[in-house]
Parts: sequence; C-alpha cells; structure tokens
Amino acid sequence: MAIGKGHHLHLIDGSGFIFRAFHALPPLTRKSDGLPVGAVSGFCNMLFKMLEGNTGHDAPTHLAVIFDHSSKTFRNDIYPQYKAQRPPMPEDLRPQMPLTREATRAFGLCCIEQEGWEADDLIATFACQARDAGARVTIISSDKDLMQLVGDGVEMMDGMKNVTIGPDEVHAKFGVAPNRVIDVQSLAGDSVDNVPGAPGIGIKTAALLINEYGDVETLLERASEIKQPKRRQTLIDNAEQVRISKRLVTLEKNVPVEVSIDAMEVQPLDPEVVLPFLADMEFRTMTTRVAAKLGAAAPTIAEPPPDTSTGAEPDMPAIDHSKYEIVRDAAALQTWIDRVYQRGYVAVDTETTGLDEMRADLVGVCLSVEAGEACYIPLSHVNGTGDLLGGAERCEGQMDFAQALEMLTPMLEDAAILKIMQNAKYDMKIFARLDVTVAPFDDTMLISYAQNAGLHGHGMDALAERYLDHKTIPIKTLIGTGKKQITFDLVKIEDAAPYAAEDADITLRLWTALKPNLVTSRTTNVYETMERPLVPVLAQMERHGVKVDRDHLSRMSNTFAQKMAGLEDEIHTLAGRKFNVGSPKQLGEILFDEMSLEGGKKGKTGAYGTGADILETLAAQGNDLPARVLDWRQLSKLKSTYTDALQEHIHPETGRVHTSYSIAGANTGRLASTDPNLQNIPVRTEEGRRIREAFIAEEGNVLVSLDYSQIELRILAHIAEIESLKQAFRDGHDIHAMTASEMFGVPLDEMTSDVRRQAKAINFGVIYGISAFGLANNLRIPREDAKAFIDRYFERFPGIRKYMDDIVAFAKEHKRVDTLFGRRIHTPEIGAAGPRAGFANRAAINAPIQGTAADIIRRAMIRVPAAMEAAKLPGRMLLQVHDELLFEVPKEAADDLIGTVRQVMENAHMPAVALDVPLIVEGGTGANWAEAH
Repeated sequence: MAIGKGHHLHLIDGSGFIFRAFHALPPLTRKSDGLPVGAVSGFCNMLFKMLEGNTGHDAPTHLAVIFDHSSKTFRNDIYPQYKAQRPPMPEDLRPQMPLTREATRAFGLCCIEQEGWEADDLIATFACQARDAGARVTIISSDKDLMQLVGDGVEMMDGMKNVTIGPDEVHAKFGVAPNRVIDVQSLAGDSVDNVPGAPGIGIKTAALLINEYGDVETLLERASEIKQPKRRQTLIDNAEQVRISKRLVTLEKNVPVEVSIDAMEVQPLDPEVVLPFLADMEFRTMTTRVAAKLGAAAPTIAEPPPDTSTGAEPDMPAIDHSKYEIVRDAAALQTWIDRVYQRGYVAVDTETTGLDEMRADLVGVCLSVEAGEACYIPLSHVNGTGDLLGGAERCEGQMDFAQALEMLTPMLEDAAILKIMQNAKYDMKIFARLDVTVAPFDDTMLISYAQNAGLHGHGMDALAERYLDHKTIPIKTLIGTGKKQITFDLVKIEDAAPYAAEDADITLRLWTALKPNLVTSRTTNVYETMERPLVPVLAQMERHGVKVDRDHLSRMSNTFAQKMAGLEDEIHTLAGRKFNVGSPKQLGEILFDEMSLEGGKKGKTGAYGTGADILETLAAQGNDLPARVLDWRQLSKLKSTYTDALQEHIHPETGRVHTSYSIAGANTGRLASTDPNLQNIPVRTEEGRRIREAFIAEEGNVLVSLDYSQIELRILAHIAEIESLKQAFRDGHDIHAMTASEMFGVPLDEMTSDVRRQAKAINFGVIYGISAFGLANNLRIPREDAKAFIDRYFERFPGIRKYMDDIVAFAKEHKRVDTLFGRRIHTPEIGAAGPRAGFANRAAINAPIQGTAADIIRRAMIRVPAAMEAAKLPGRMLLQVHDELLFEVPKEAADDLIGTVRQVMENAHMPAVALDVPLIVEGGTGANWAEAH
C-alpha cells in the first residue's frame, strides 16, 4: 500500500535508543551464558509498545528502525575531526548492538542502515518523503540533531520518557523555531560530536544572535556590526569554521535510500519468528505477554540451575539508609573500632574533595562490618556560606581530625584486620599522604575484574546494580554538576552520611558476593599474584611521579608554533596563495581544483576528502604541499595534546607529573595511564621524541629505561609452537631479517632494508590479525601483493594459522580466552555476525598474546621493589609504558640497578610458566627519558 494521507510513519532512531537504554536501564544478563541483554530487553519492550499503541500516541501504520552503519560518513570528508573524540562503545553494549537488529527483524519490521550515511540522514530523508506524501511522521528519538525536522506534520517522541517533542519544546531548548536550529547549532557547535562552532558562543548567545539577524549567513556577513568586541572578533575570525559546522549539523534530506517507505507498512507479528527470539534471549515475562497478545503458546524457557557463582547470601538485609550512623565523637568511634576487631575485617571508604589523589583532601571516612550496618565519620565538612578563599567555617558535630586519624591508624595498619575497599589504590593514596599505610586489603573492583574482564564494568555503581540489584545514590544529587558543582566538604553532614556510608555497605556486600567465586572461577591465582599485589606498587609510583621540565615544554610549544608558522608560509608559497591550512574544504580546493592533483574525491556535500590517508598517498607520489600539511598537522597535535597540555598537569608542590594507572581498564590486563596519558607520547618522529626530553631526573640522578625486546613475538612463537621462530630467538638472530629470509628466500647477508621492513610489518601485523587491506595500507603496496605476502607467511609458518583457528574455536565454545598465567578474557562478541565478527576474531587472537605480555610485566613490577631492597639499591620505579619500565636512580647506582632489574624482568614468568624462548630486556640511561630509551 502506497503511503499517504491517513497513514502514520514511526521512524525509530535505533542506535540512539539502544545507547540510552543501556545507560538508563539496570544491567541484565542471559543466565544461560552471561550474555549482556539489558539494552535489548528495553529495546524489545519499546517496539512492542509502539506496535500496540500503548505510548499515548496513535499506533503506526508504517514503522522502521534506523541504525548507524559505521562511524565514517561524508562529514568526515568535510571535517576529519568530526566525532573523533567519541569514547569507545562500552564493553557490555558491543554484543547487544547486533541483537537489536535481530530483534527488529524478529518483530517483522524494517531494519535499515546504509553505508556512508548516519541514521539521522536516513531519518530526515524518510520523514520528508512521508510528509510530502501526506502522511504524519513521528520520530522516536530525543536527539537534538533531529529537532531541525520538527514541524509540518513531523513530530518527535522521547521513547524512554514517552514525551512528545513539538515546535514549543524545540523552542524551549534552542530559543528558536525548528527551522533555525541548524543556525544555532552552527554557532554553538557540539563538543560530543566535535563540531567546532564559534569558540565561546553557547546555545543562549547563538539564539540571541539568530533571532536578531535571522540566519547564520546574514549574521556572518554583518558580523562587523556586532557591538560586543570579543563576540564580533570571534565571528569574524571563525566564519569559515562556522560555515563548516553548518554543513556538519545540516541533515541530508535527499539520501539515495535503498528502501521504499511503502515497504515499512506494519505487518501482523509472526509468532513463529518473534517468540523464539524472545525465548532465546530468555525474556520470560515478555515472551509470555507477547504470546498472550498473539493467542499463541509461549515457548518453554529452561530455568537455569541455582546461581551459586557469586556466593551471595540470600538473607542479606535490604539497604536502609536510615540505619546508617554518623560518628561524631571518640566514644562512638571506639565502639566501631571494637566491632572491627571482633569481626576481623572492615569495609573502608573515603570521601574527599576531588578525584585527584595528589590534591584532594580527606573529608570523611566510612566503615562497615556487617551488611546493612555502616557509619560515616565526618572530619572536614565546612559551611557553604563560609569564605572558601579565606578559610571556611568548620561545621559542628565532627571529631577533631587529628584525634580521629590517631584512633583509626592502628586499625588501618593492623596486619590482623583485613581492610576491604573498592578501587583500593585511591583510598590508599589518600591515607598515604597522611602517613597511614593501609594493609592488608582486598579490592572488590579487582576481584570482579579477575573473574569478569570483558563482560562488564567494575565500578561500584555497575557492580551494585549487577550483583545486588541496587541503584546507588548518585553523587551529583549531592554536589551538583557543571558550574554549580561543589566539593564534598560543602555537603551537609546529614546529607553526606547516607551516600558515604552506603559506599562502605555496598563494598562489604560485594566482597561477600564476589570473593568466594574466585575459587569456583579458578581466578584466585590471578587476583592474588597479579592484581592485588600490584596496587601498592602503583600507588607508590604514582605518588612519586616523574619530574618534568616546564621550561622545556614551553620552549617546545613556542618552537612548534614558529615551525607551524613557517610551514604555513611554505604551504602558501606551494599553493600560490594564502588559505586556512586548518580548513579541509579550502585545502581540498587547492589540491584538486587549483593544482589538479589526481585522487580527489568529493563527499556528499561536494567537499574533497583531505584525511591523513589521502594526504599520505599524495605525498608518497612526490607532492610537496600535502607532505607539508601533514607536517603542520603533526606539529599542531603535538603542541595541543602534549607540550601545552602536559604543563597543566605539573603538580604545583612537587613539580612532577603524577599519572594514574587503571588496573582494570583493559580486558587484556594492560595498564592504562590517565590524567595525563603518558603511554601514548609519540616516539617515531624527532619532534615526538623531543617531548620525552622534558621528562628529567633530579640533579645527581639519571633515568633508567628497561624494555622487553619483541616480547609479544616471543610469546607468539611459544604459544603457536613455531620452531623456526623459537630457534631464531634462542640464537639471538634478527627476527625480522630471519622472517624475510624464510618468506622471500633471500640470504641473510643479501637482505635489503626494504625486504626486512616488509617482514617486520607482517610479523607485528599478524599478532593483530591484520588484513590484506591493512597491510597494503601500511606498506603502500597493492592489496593483491599484500594478500600474497600474508598467504606466503602462513605457508612458511603454518603453526600461526593453526593457533589462530584454534583460539577462535576455543573462544566461540567458551566465550573467553586465557593467558598463559590463567587470566580470563571474556569475548562476548565472538558470535557476532557481519563486520563485528572479524573484529571479535582478531581480538580473541591477540588477547592471549597481549594479555600474557601484560601479565609478565605485572609480575616483574611486583617483584622489583623487593629485589631493589634486597640489593640495597636506591632509586624509584617511576613509569610503566607497555613493555618498558622507567626508573630514577643516583647516577653511580645505575649499572647495578640495570643488572638487578633486568634479572627480575627476564625471569618474571618463572616459575609459573616456562617459555620456550628467552626474554631479553634492553637497558639504557640518560639525563632524560629520550636519552634513556
């Protein structure tokens, strides 16, 4: 039936809804295998409500669910940085994305995505087609980018809140009518999608300007008339940037869609399709409800055996915030300390003024010795009306800080009392700054991580919902958000206590639930030997930090600015005229219209693509201008990301940078460095290496770098049992030259650097499951040649192919892979279809190799402090960067340290794992990091 007057089309923003459902709904797993399905459940409920007309809106006559196909679209051709800062998809959400598409088809609905286009563009096109045909359109989404479509028979509905969004709601949000939303967004930009806009102009200011001048083009033409000098100059300087932003936020309404809106007509649900899908997801309630609606028999869903894996106590009392106690005097605190000694363990949590352990102040301490019973000990709360700059007035009803600390310290340091914490490293660093050493301890975050890496997050809020079915009090309800956010010491004690004491109560309950499962999941060894012992090691490293030369960074920033200016002049000379080097549009016109270089490809908006891959191809062909633009972009990134940003992270008191390592951040066990990230400082370019020169030793000391040589290739040779590779490592041969000789039949004494480079690219690429396409890009050779290289590689080293096939098969059967040390890395996506299948397979192949390497360096880091102490070596371990450890030591002790630590690192796998290849550690020293490595 052709769509027209009287019909009602619902267009569901599938990608947007699933993200919101994931974050808004409690986590849910399929009990038979632990697959996350909470967002899928919310998605299916929404679809069923739509089809039933139970949303307060008319039931649709036509309906389609629209998904994003991939991250790259024509907008990336206009502006390469578009959506570049989007965080990676949550691990628990990844396996649910393909399931939502299956759900859409199971409900008999059109499931639409199209390469090169965002879901919003498809929705805009279908909405306009249906509106022009006389039909009503309801867009199921709360995405502000879609609000430009509202009006003339098109409305929006928030599928989570069941709220209609019409012209009035759009005006309330943007301050303009829907037809001017694009103009406001062009000026205000979007930090989430990395749409630049005009710096310093927000939604309110943008709305004022558009209401005064009518549209963004008129505004830019008349910018010189604006009275406010700063606003006027901002618009003049950033006019081109605003125009680019407008193209980014303007939805394409004429996508050459591959599906007709007539095909979206709603059909009766087919019980033989929808019910088996719901049953397979183990949605018992929904399966019954849909079956009843269809008058069909509900499929039987087998009940899983009783879940004893968590060790949770069935009679654990409900959480009651009113039962928590505020400890205000020494007598009350002594009562709690006595209870701790009777019990032998205590959950401990701290409340502080911020998240930076090196700068945050302790505000209060929380204790719990039994589920449902917890206390908060306020120590540093102040009145919000006090003068914070001159010293705020301390709140009444608190213990003296020094007295409380004096009473708590013996218990916190007592070897007979187990301290239970969530993310123990944070609390230990807070106490360490007060000269309190917390030990022994358990960490619920790491207990969860050891068992369930890859399945879900390990923060307290996520664990509480997952294992305790409890939603914790959000911190923002106490301290607010944005500009009005306050620090925790300004929260009233009576309001702070329920939130704070809940943390300790939840931590104790999680420990009770999760600790026993270390045994049943066979992950006790991982937790006891590689997770928990690493915490105090990292805490000491982070507290000590690494010295950074601010003047060096400042000089580099200035040098980079000067070089960028010089490159701009050179680029302008090569181009024959001046233009904005940072404008992809202008650059494309120069390269392909004015210089007539080959390879120009316009995107959907008519702008040429000027991404790094395109410029690199042009530069490789001998074109100077794109080569200089690449140099300019590299300098711009180094300046903004490193030389400028690192200066902001230098601690005002220590003069050092104190990074923080996330132990549970990566599924494979690799540590992640944050605030700032010191693991991604580039070292392949001269300018990048110079950044490491800013990391220096104190006077009289040197920095010492010890780095594993090709550790992942050595592990691959062992795991895949490649005898020729193993022997090459044993004999100390150049592994890349040996591989090239094996593959290409070139004698070692006739080896060229180009042939060795090709073998090196394959050696490292194969660990990550590189494709012919990826290798072709890396080596800049035809894809057919790259495929031939890979095929020849597997012919010469058949064990690698066998390893890959075996590990993928294991992952599909067990939904996980293991490292040589027993670390479990879950792979819930391994059964995904389509493009995700290749990603999941590559991840499964790489995980045991990368994870084993991560385990080895963890084991080394744990052993190093004791080895240094036994050898009476001065100095400190400062940083861990993938396969490298960095130390600071008196110059005269550097050689002894290298000898001692090298011995530890090269034998870190023993006695747990005996490798068939030797581990080799290379050492170096220098006044700065660049010299040492």
